[in-house]
Amino acid sequence: MDIGILIAGILTLAIYSFLYKDNPVYKMAEHLLIGLSIGYTLVIFWQTTLVDRLFSPLFERGEIVLIIPFVLGLLMFSRLSDRYAWLSRIPIALMIGAGAGVAIPAMLYARTLKQVSASVMPLVDARGFHVEALVVAMGLLSTLAYFYFSREHKGVIGKVAKVGTYFLMIFFGATFGYTVMSRMSTLIGRIDFLLTDFLRIIS
Repeated sequence: MDIGILIAGILTLAIYSFLYKDNPVYKMAEHLLIGLSIGYTLVIFWQTTLVDRLFSPLFERGEIVLIIPFVLGLLMFSRLSDRYAWLSRIPIALMIGAGAGVAIPAMLYARTLKQVSASVMPLVDARGFHVEALVVAMGLLSTLAYFYFSREHKGVIGKVAKVGTYFLMIFFGATFGYTVMSRMSTLIGRIDFLLTDFLRIIS
């Protein structure tokens, strides 16, 4: 048996031992997973970010403009000193400001404009009547009515809001089902690995 498959199988069983109770074998596997993940991430970050995008261009190709992010990165370490900790606010402010400037338009497009454009599909066109467009319009209007709190949910608004409740429950149920199925597919993959590659019960 390949040594990699052997180690992977033992660690998989160690993780699943938590289903019985919390034990030292599980804690060992958990700590090993976290330590290896952090170590791997640090190595990848060092090579792909610091070496490839900062040190090599700055010191080998002479791209002097990269001295700015280099100094800003060094300022982050000023938090280790009580006297000069205030210097770390400069790169943090730039990072938050630039991040917000990039994220806000992207999120506005993905979560607002794209949703709005999807909710104004034509009910009838050259290909005929679109039932899905009617369902989207009903779901949109009824859900908005459910979250309309300026008037009491009575009469027509109350009935429409109740329909919106059904749409919300369908959404939450589908989301929960998708989450469960994704976890089940991961479990099935690990069981298949244990029975096929590790234990070789199934060929």
